[in-house]
Amino acid sequence: MDILIIGGNRYFGKRLTLRLLESGHDVTMLNRGSSGVPEGVTHLIADRNDENALESALGDRTFDVVIDQVCYTPVQAAIARRVLGPRTRRYVMTSTVEIYEFQHSATPLREDAVDPRTVTVDPGLPWADPEFLETHYGEGKRQAEAVFAAAPAFPYTAVRVAHVLGGADDFTGRIGHYADRIRAGEPIAVPAENHPATYVYVEEIAAFLAWAAENSFTGPVNAHSHGALTTADICAEIERLAGGRTVFQKVEVGEVSPFSFARSYAMDNSRATELGFTFRDSTAWLPQALSETLGTN
Repeated sequence: MDILIIGGNRYFGKRLTLRLLESGHDVTMLNRGSSGVPEGVTHLIADRNDENALESALGDRTFDVVIDQVCYTPVQAAIARRVLGPRTRRYVMTSTVEIYEFQHSATPLREDAVDPRTVTVDPGLPWADPEFLETHYGEGKRQAEAVFAAAPAFPYTAVRVAHVLGGADDFTGRIGHYADRIRAGEPIAVPAENHPATYVYVEEIAAFLAWAAENSFTGPVNAHSHGALTTADICAEIERLAGGRTVFQKVEVGEVSPFSFARSYAMDNSRATELGFTFRDSTAWLPQALSETLGTN
């Protein structure tokens, strides 16, 4: 297949690109040119926020699939729909578990817990402001999904990605946050009622996205490993790998550590499983994932 990836030059995007190449696909990557692309990948340079530049960079090219790794706002989604709609048979958007951030459920959430067809879109919000975007990450993804869902003729898939762990190139600093405090025996702030969450190994989400690109299903799909993890699960493994002592400090208000949650919005991956993808259990890869990030392997 002829596949276009927008963004995707770091973390699981890099792994996705290599998997597609190894499977024999023709891969084109579009980004702003601040970094190169792997050997064998065609490179297009444009700012995806500039509709005219995007049109010019793509020219008359068409693709079997577009995988958009960096669609964060309804404004970006609207540009993508206009420009890429006539150029692709299928569009795969990397979405996020954070679209469920306002849900609270005793049972894992299926995709219909947030139906993008019912989400209000407001392109007038300050989406171009980095600070606003950072604090409205989940809302930006919700509204981006809604833009695609509003066009029935646009064949899109929104992969709602769980919290990703693993890799020496994990750029988030979240595991480092825990490791530093555990080594020093410093308090780790968690909510008074701290809920488990769903996670996925960096290699597994790359495999899932490659698999999704090669299939034909549409609509939202949750992507995560079986078995939710708690903050204690993650910290216990870090303590085993890096030494130190875990000290939790329950707080009623204020900022808490990255992988601790006052709401329960673990996802249900039944749809992905029924479609044919086999996830591993999170406990099977957690030691390797944390070892890679901490550099203890």
